[in-house]
Amino acid sequence: MSKFFSLFVFLFCISISNAQNADIDLLKKINGNRNTNLESTMKGITNSAMPVSLGTPIIIYAVGMIEKDSTTKKKAIFIGESLAASVFISVALKSIVKRERPYETYPEIDNVTEESSYSFPSAHTSSAFATATSLSMVYPKWYVIAPSFLWAGAVGYSRMYLGVHYPSDVLAGAIVGSGSAFLCYKLNKWINKKKIRKVPQLWE
Repeated sequence: MSKFFSLFVFLFCISISNAQNADIDLLKKINGNRNTNLESTMKGITNSAMPVSLGTPIIIYAVGMIEKDSTTKKKAIFIGESLAASVFISVALKSIVKRERPYETYPEIDNVTEESSYSFPSAHTSSAFATATSLSMVYPKWYVIAPSFLWAGAVGYSRMYLGVHYPSDVLAGAIVGSGSAFLCYKLNKWINKKKIRKVPQLWE
């Protein structure tokens, strides 16, 4: 039994080591072979994450108020909830994992920007994917879904291009963001069911 456990631990350590090597190797390819002429574009994409994520629910809610449409306002609130959940989870994970930025561990990574927080997960990516996923859920049209996820994916790529995140940070950010939207959707659905049950029926 002890031999089996030792073998399991050994293989687990090897798999983690290989995953870490693949993680930094992919980042080096993205960051090292980047087209420097695109730096300003990538900075613009990465800087768009929070303004777009915050602006989307605000604009939709404003439209709902102007049109006096409660459904539109509820959609805006759901998108805002998804963003808030993704930010909360990302900040919590950063404080728990405390992973250093790739350029702090590997001097060969050429970081274009400086970041003060921890690396895992990518909060920019989680915010972008929370917005893209929740927006696609309330407006399930191809002309909403395609641009939303194309933008979110570009935000994630820009974080690696700029040398401030590992690929695993970006992947985790995408999972946190999309997961936050689905979590908020399920939670809202459960709350709505509770409210319906509390409404007295005519025959009661």
